[in-house]
Amino acid sequence: MARLLGIDPGAARCGIAITDSAESMAFPRTALVNDEALITSLQQLIVDEGVEAVVVGRPVALSGNETSSTKQADALFHELVEALGALPVTQWDERLTTFEAHRSLSRAGLKAKQHRDHVDSAAAVIMLQNYLDGHHAD
Repeated sequence: MARLLGIDPGAARCGIAITDSAESMAFPRTALVNDEALITSLQQLIVDEGVEAVVVGRPVALSGNETSSTKQADALFHELVEALGALPVTQWDERLTTFEAHRSLSRAGLKAKQHRDHVDSAAAVIMLQNYLDGHHAD
């Protein structure tokens, strides 16, 4: 089976998660800076990790309305679709993943000021795991 790459887009950093080859579990990778080199960094990660599909988180308000973060995530999604050619790229609802990530990191014993280095990729793991769970339930 293929490995999937999960991206939790953020204004400063993008959280990164990758599945195991069985597509059953998502694991964190180091978050990437959201700058002009992001697409190139993602392309290299895709090659290095043998990724065969990408899932981009799409943040929306609890009401379902789009926000400025939604527009940023949509822009990244469209950039990736164009840059990755035939590689499948999809979007997945990531409501509350950052909140869940903070709660999980606190339960793991990390102090709030330590969350910054981990929360983006922890949110990407939650989003990608939700995607996997949703697709394996079909």
